[in-house]
Amino acid sequence: MGSRMLRDQLNRMGYHVGRRHVSTLMKKMGMMPLSCQRQTSIKHPGHQIYPYLLRGMAINQANQVWALDTTYIPMSKGFVYLTAVIDWTSLKVLAAKVAITLEACHAVDVLEEAYQKYGCPSIVNVDQGSQFTAEAFVSRVTQAGARISMDGRGSWRDNVFIERLWKTLKYDHVYLHAYESVADARSKILTFLKWYNSDRPHSSLDRMTPDEKFFKTLPALKAA
Repeated sequence: MGSRMLRDQLNRMGYHVGRRHVSTLMKKMGMMPLSCQRQTSIKHPGHQIYPYLLRGMAINQANQVWALDTTYIPMSKGFVYLTAVIDWTSLKVLAAKVAITLEACHAVDVLEEAYQKYGCPSIVNVDQGSQFTAEAFVSRVTQAGARISMDGRGSWRDNVFIERLWKTLKYDHVYLHAYESVADARSKILTFLKWYNSDRPHSSLDRMTPDEKFFKTLPALKAA
């Protein structure tokens, strides 16, 4: 965490401390994170690509737009893939799955879990990875009544909110652990994401947590 996030966490716990003091202590600790990346957005030449629908759109309600992505998670030996779906407005992680392969079925599983818990959004935004352009995934999006939106090739900013989630997850948790097994990675990552939803405030959400923002901006009928 940075000095702002540590300050917010301490303030929420009842410790009144300012950012400058936290920053001074952090400098004395001298921690330096390292990262490594694998390509998870490999395009399939035979799959249809859909247009990006979010440019210029006012997105201000929960369940208006969801975003899905897959990222690479290193372990002490080997690696796994994490697929997650978040609500665009609140940044809440609606569902997530750790798997050892990069297949469309895992993206479908994550989407299905989110549907069962929270209903259906208007738009589902993804990148052009083969797991998201596969017929099994696209058909599950459209069958539920949602439209599919895809980032431009190499345009990570088109799905910036889930990219920020990956950065938070990796710097605050993944790079601090050397998971011994897939089960260990799954358990610890899902526990972190639960904490992220319920206890981690965001400056972009007026220091609310994703859970707080989600239910505050959820349309009244769905919230009831």
